[in-house]
Amino acid sequence: MATAALEVGNNLQMITEMVRDFAKINIEPFRNKWDDEQYFPIEVFKKLGELGLMGVLVPQEYGGAGMTYNDYVAAIAELAVADPSIALSMAAHNSLCTGHILQFGNEEQKRKWLPKLATAEWIGAWGLTEPNTGSDAGNMKTTAVKDGDHWVLNGAKNFITHGKSGNIAVVIARTGAVGDSKGMTAFVVERGTKGFTAGKKEDKLGMRLSETAEMIFQDCRIPAENMLGKEGEGFIQSLKVLDGGRISIAALSLGIAEGAYRHALAYSKERQQFNQPISNFQAIAFKLADMAVEIEAAKLLTYQSADMKQRGLNVNKESAFAKYYASEVSCRVANDAVQIFGGYGYCKDYPVEKYYRDCKLCTIGEGTSEIQKLVISRAILK
Repeated sequence: MATAALEVGNNLQMITEMVRDFAKINIEPFRNKWDDEQYFPIEVFKKLGELGLMGVLVPQEYGGAGMTYNDYVAAIAELAVADPSIALSMAAHNSLCTGHILQFGNEEQKRKWLPKLATAEWIGAWGLTEPNTGSDAGNMKTTAVKDGDHWVLNGAKNFITHGKSGNIAVVIARTGAVGDSKGMTAFVVERGTKGFTAGKKEDKLGMRLSETAEMIFQDCRIPAENMLGKEGEGFIQSLKVLDGGRISIAALSLGIAEGAYRHALAYSKERQQFNQPISNFQAIAFKLADMAVEIEAAKLLTYQSADMKQRGLNVNKESAFAKYYASEVSCRVANDAVQIFGGYGYCKDYPVEKYYRDCKLCTIGEGTSEIQKLVISRAILK
């Protein structure tokens, strides 16, 4: 057991160092400019694909890296230290679009789409949320109607990561009655399909390097073989996909908190007030202590859920634990980091300002903190 644990630890360290080295060259010199311009750097994701990080969990037989969930968490977390929005896009591509096809696609579908996704030849999107149905996904308005050997999609999805630039999207559409959990079905739609267009790109507070846009479907005809699983399984599939997605957001949150903490710790030792480092003052030292403890707790919850997912166990409750706690911790730590930096923390010349803006998405995306409490409370009250 000790030898196995050592091997896992060494592997995670190697992944962390690989991502850190990659980010120093390919992300950090450009992130402020890209953030200001809200530029989505597809070229970075192509390079991440070369490292195997756009198909982390995809088996090698489909062109992926075939790594574990713990490897995946380590990669997202360290990428988030460099830039949270790059980590968000990497996670959404892996967990949602690619993950959905990996979990529920048949052999022909996996061989058709996974190699392109795993290498980042294609960037993936995943469409569940609509303008009037966020947490209330059961009342979605986007429909899919069978027409011979095709399905015809009509409707719109919003707040979609890579909704404009994605080459392929997994889309959940209503094929039955409104509110029926068995009335929704998952489909794969390739960019270039007639009737599939991009709508508005959102101008966001944070995560500005990660593209968020509408996807619009107007009499969009897709082959029947593009359906994932069986008709009526789309919503149930989505809930299982989101179990894994919560782990990725927990990892993202962990990286944000770790990044903000590292910068705050270093600054507290350098910044002099009253002829001594501000870290000498209990008000600052206690903030740093709280940050360190909360990060460690978030890390344990996140890696616990990742380990359970890797072993094929039900992670519904544990992934909600990790996502809820880690996302709230990221906001508390980022807030305290700005406070430690004082006026400089409010300026874009210093990195904690960006962590402060980016962290908030983690409490909203892939299920709000309130939804996580709902999931947790239902699990413990069964």
